[in-house]
Amino acid sequence: MEELVGLREGSSGNPVTLRELWGPCPQIRRGIRGGLEWLKQKLFRVGEDWYFLMILGVLMALISYTMNFAVDRVIGGSGVPELKTILSGVVLEDYLDIRNFGAKVVGLTCTLAASSTIFLGKVGPFVHLSAMMAAYLGRVRVQATGESENKSKRNEMLVAGAAVGVATVFSAPFSGVLFSIEVMSSHFSVWDYWRGFFAATCGAFMFRLLAVFSSQEETITSIFKTSFRVDVPFDLPEIFFFVALGAICGIVSCAYLLCQRVFLGFVRTNRVISKLMATSKPLCSALAALVLASITYPPGSGRFMASRLSMSELLNSLLDNNSWALMTQNSSPPWPAEPDPQNLWFEWYHPRFTVFGTLAFFLIMKFWMLILATTIPIPAGYFLPIFIYGAAIGRLIGEALSVAFPEGIVAGGDTNPIVPGAYALAGAAAFSGAVTYSISTALLAFEMTGQIVHALPVLMAVLAANAIAQSCQPSFYDGTIIVKKLPYLPWIRSRNINSHGVTVEHFMNCTITTLAKDTPLEEVVKVVTSTDTAEYPLVESTESQILVGIVQKAHLVQALQAEPPSWAPGQQPCLQSILAAGCPVEPVTLKLSPETSLHQAHHLFELLDLHSLFVTSQGRAVGSVSWVELEKVISSLTNPPAPK
Repeated sequence: MEELVGLREGSSGNPVTLRELWGPCPQIRRGIRGGLEWLKQKLFRVGEDWYFLMILGVLMALISYTMNFAVDRVIGGSGVPELKTILSGVVLEDYLDIRNFGAKVVGLTCTLAASSTIFLGKVGPFVHLSAMMAAYLGRVRVQATGESENKSKRNEMLVAGAAVGVATVFSAPFSGVLFSIEVMSSHFSVWDYWRGFFAATCGAFMFRLLAVFSSQEETITSIFKTSFRVDVPFDLPEIFFFVALGAICGIVSCAYLLCQRVFLGFVRTNRVISKLMATSKPLCSALAALVLASITYPPGSGRFMASRLSMSELLNSLLDNNSWALMTQNSSPPWPAEPDPQNLWFEWYHPRFTVFGTLAFFLIMKFWMLILATTIPIPAGYFLPIFIYGAAIGRLIGEALSVAFPEGIVAGGDTNPIVPGAYALAGAAAFSGAVTYSISTALLAFEMTGQIVHALPVLMAVLAANAIAQSCQPSFYDGTIIVKKLPYLPWIRSRNINSHGVTVEHFMNCTITTLAKDTPLEEVVKVVTSTDTAEYPLVESTESQILVGIVQKAHLVQALQAEPPSWAPGQQPCLQSILAAGCPVEPVTLKLSPETSLHQAHHLFELLDLHSLFVTSQGRAVGSVSWVELEKVISSLTNPPAPK
């Protein structure tokens, strides 16, 4: 039945429903409806889809964090710093639990749905996911074969898993293995190379094969295809500009690493923000995503930073062969209603800003926006954003050179035009390599693009950037470890800290609690109950102090709580009696000398994943060295206290 309609008395307007005429407060309701219609017209003047795109970025960030918060808190962030800590011998509970796998996948999917709005990638989470799967498959292998669990085998699986994580993202098995070794571990056995290469090759091959099966590609090709000149890819004088580009990337990376570490530390130490992050993480994530989405709003400031392009489209456009500055000198291409896949560079052009203005604006804005994005507690990778950021630096330098030398640099009588895309490739490899302390990013750039014609200039740029960054700031992952206060043994990097003359006797802990075989049980009980040490050095006698073994506190407590044996009249029970009754004693297979140098002790701790060692002098136990002492002495050498 159709609803009855009528006209208001004395009105010649449109008919209205009787419910509206007879409803309560008709004038107020009409005013509210009119106000909403006016607001809708004003807001949707530029197109309603952009508002929903902004809401999409915020919602995906909220969903991403909510999934993580509901399942487990360890699946947020990149995952690489925690994996480095695990490979150094530290046990992080539940970090590699396979039950977190599904939540990490769902959270990462929501993060990637926001695309370039939040400007985050997936390399770190994929490394974490691959490490989870590697740890799980390692446990399955142990159960299937009946072998005892081997710590070295577990680490081999984790390093191979990290290589697979990188290889399946960029379809780059060679650089995936080298990157995982450079970033994840300080020592790696050459014998285990083939395991990493085999797993990474299988992952990269399957990743590209799926693209063929889904009709995205006709055959197995590189992800970001380029078409640089092969006969004369660059002129010899351009080597200087590539090295200068590497130096610029190194300087910018130092500024980025310092600001990122300071800001992350501020977020974790500020009383208000840390309390808000602890109690209302979804709110903090939503506010950060809202800020980023508002700035990248395409009809607004996002128009000047190519915000309509996805992460892969940003990189594809920056690797373009043509010089945008020369192409727009006599023409002004229109801004299309939608991004043109064949002319993605249109997104970088603005008639007032020019390509130089948009590239510079992109670099300035993304510098602090990426720092802000790294504090959002969602599964996200940070390698691809810094790779794109470096490509933008190289593109800006390449465009400036193409304008300065429009006909190319004369070399041997021949001239070849400047290729800005080559400088973008070198900048991407140099900046990402400087931020992560890795050289393999040069090989990664070649595997991603399928061309190796710029091998020498790109490698020289990466080396120049690393030389500057490694002398000034810790890497992105090491800085995160420092801020999060994860247990990780620092490296001895600087040559000007006079570390070679430091020996163990200068920093060892001399106040150790030893247990002698002739120690009465009453004193043993007092020592066990009054100290929180996990293990005690066992010496031959109180007088000699000759180290003969190690007794675990848990075993000692269990032996003391057991039924005491019957003692002969006049016999005083001592520790030797407990040991003879079956309390296990571990042999001392490795110990330090007071004359052992700091570098030797540091190498032993890194190579064998040790946490503490006892120090003996002529067989006598005189002290101990642990991570605490090593961290203190390295810190005091790197940052010596001010003279009084």
